[in-house]
Amino acid sequence: MANQLHRALAAKILRYVRTSGLQAGHHLTEASLSDVLGTSRGPIRAALALLIEDGYVQQMPNRGFFLGNVIAEPTLPAAEQDASSDDEALYLSIADDRLMGNIARTVSEPDLMRRYDISRPRLRRILTRIATEGWIERREGRGWSFVQLIDSVEAYRESYELRQMLEPAGLINDSFKLDETILSRLRQQQVMVRDGGWKSLSQIELFETNAQFHEGLAQMSGNRFLLGTIERQNQLRRLVEYRQTLNREQVRGQNNEHLDILDTLEKGLRFEASQILAHHLGNAKNRKARSAIFESAIE
Repeated sequence: MANQLHRALAAKILRYVRTSGLQAGHHLTEASLSDVLGTSRGPIRAALALLIEDGYVQQMPNRGFFLGNVIAEPTLPAAEQDASSDDEALYLSIADDRLMGNIARTVSEPDLMRRYDISRPRLRRILTRIATEGWIERREGRGWSFVQLIDSVEAYRESYELRQMLEPAGLINDSFKLDETILSRLRQQQVMVRDGGWKSLSQIELFETNAQFHEGLAQMSGNRFLLGTIERQNQLRRLVEYRQTLNREQVRGQNNEHLDILDTLEKGLRFEASQILAHHLGNAKNRKARSAIFESAIE
């Protein structure tokens, strides 16, 4: 199980590398990755060790970890590609069944093994990924429990109303502090999206970039509970967003708004940035609420 968690974390590191446009030779530090991924250094170190084995990262004595050439999605051997494709199909089947109410909130491994006709090791590999993404938890006794998801237009509206109340307020909070490290990371990601990432990044990678933008703003608010709330909202909406048809032109427009918010913050205009953010979230809420089905936007 630990190795599966480290493998999932290694995939997150590669996703961060791609969404940030990092180039070969970039110095990866345990501290910076820990801050970005919200994980302690021990698991980060184990994930980096796996990336070294896979050839994506090099470790130089007394100098640290350096990125290899990770321009495209990782290429696996044919047998592993087939296994990965099968796992992705199973992952999406579980997601669909849960969203449609075909699976109870609390489930056992034997029940899932029978339902999908799979082995326990493979099932646990998928459940570990789902747990890493935050929409299932292992019960203290036996079995697993799905968390409450944002799974309807009404739930989307309520989620956005909550975010619209909290996120803009974070930018004008007395404890707000513009963090140059966070600001630089967010800008690097958003510029990468602007300069072609909106066309080339996968749907999951674009969602992660979006989530990290809003979490980064919340982190600078100086209120740990605000950050925790936004992280939780991103976890709850993640699953449905993965299943939508991606509107890349809409992503491009949202990216422009993200950059506008960063530009305004850099000028010291926190109140104005707060207003832009409120408008940004309000537009997203209205798009969701207008339709009986989910819109295709990632925001």
